[in-house]
Amino acid sequence: MNQIQLAKGTRDIAPSDKLLKNQVVSTLQKIFELYGFMPLETPILERYETLAAKFAAGEASDALKEIFRLNDQGDRDLGLRFDLTVPLARYVAMNPTLKMPFKRYAVGEVFRDGPIKLGRYREFWQMDIDTVGTGSMLADAEIIAMTAAAFQKFNLNIKIKVNNRKVLNGILEQAGIQEKEQAIIAIDKLDKIGVEGVTTELKERGYSKQQIESVFSFISAKTTLSQLQKKITTAEGKEGLQELEEVFSYLKSMKISQAIFDVSLARGLAYYTGTVFEAYLPKGAVASSLAGGGRYDNLIGNYLGGGRIIPAVGISFGIEPIMDTLKALGQQEQKSTAKVLVIPINTIPESLALLQELRTAGIPTDIAIGKKGVSKNLEYASSLGIPYVIILGEQEVKKKKILLRDMKSGMETLLSLKTVIQRLAD
Repeated sequence: MNQIQLAKGTRDIAPSDKLLKNQVVSTLQKIFELYGFMPLETPILERYETLAAKFAAGEASDALKEIFRLNDQGDRDLGLRFDLTVPLARYVAMNPTLKMPFKRYAVGEVFRDGPIKLGRYREFWQMDIDTVGTGSMLADAEIIAMTAAAFQKFNLNIKIKVNNRKVLNGILEQAGIQEKEQAIIAIDKLDKIGVEGVTTELKERGYSKQQIESVFSFISAKTTLSQLQKKITTAEGKEGLQELEEVFSYLKSMKISQAIFDVSLARGLAYYTGTVFEAYLPKGAVASSLAGGGRYDNLIGNYLGGGRIIPAVGISFGIEPIMDTLKALGQQEQKSTAKVLVIPINTIPESLALLQELRTAGIPTDIAIGKKGVSKNLEYASSLGIPYVIILGEQEVKKKKILLRDMKSGMETLLSLKTVIQRLAD
């Protein structure tokens, strides 16, 4: 018999991890809807030409090479989606009567047939939120404020770095750099590899010593907006500074203190056109960003063709890094959906009736099945982190009472059904 194996680059999500994942997704969905964003669900399967379009994956992109490609029985060329942004662009294109701004969130699986390494899989989840159809900086500020609110719900003291691509473009222009994309990719690594590392990378990419020194005269960890206002002279750079000032003024009105200006933040992707932001935990076991995004005013319009301009701003939440952070902080406690386990002692009919009463009252309830004794069932409940156990024996049935055990304290109390429901419903 062949050994049973998973498909390469996939994994099973164990119940305890799936419960945590559900909690993360549910918490974020509630925040998104609190801010007026609506859910959009798009197919996992798309036409290949939709995914491979010039402004979707693009000919030079890794994403194009990594599309899982297949044919249906009608020999149509299909592919599995590699992100949630391309389906959003397609949806906007197919629904020209959409009221703008269109505020949507999406959650689901995406697939990339790429190299496998630790923490990278071929099937993974993304959770995106986007505002399409407005260039107003209010949309950018709202997404940053919503991000702060979301992490407050997780009790995570995050910071949100904020910058603007126009500022970086202006700095590079003043430094005499025309080929900006490679320089931006290097600058984005300042936090990780420091000034020396970025300097070395810029040299390797062919930039001169004078250009590099000019860049670093603008960019440092302590650079402030007011300092840049005195130094930046290019039109694009000034426009970026003005947009940042507007964003930060809105955030101040909303009392969002987590957002900080960071001139080195670039977000490596080429399609960003304005505000960029990234949420991270200053002190934490997970070094990677927990959420990141920005404004991409050209992507959807370019993708649709015809010279259309459809401004958009969005952010993607890293479900896996958030889960890893919560686990590292000991917040992964739930191993069962049950709040109470009913243990019958020669009282199966009465226990089944009780089971239904509790479930009808909205209390997640499980029942001990099999011939294990009370101690083994208590051990079972403890191992799954079920907070309460009901022991229902013949004596309890005669008294019309229920023995409720608090698994944390070990305290047992004889109560009426009504009192048990009130206590467990809290």
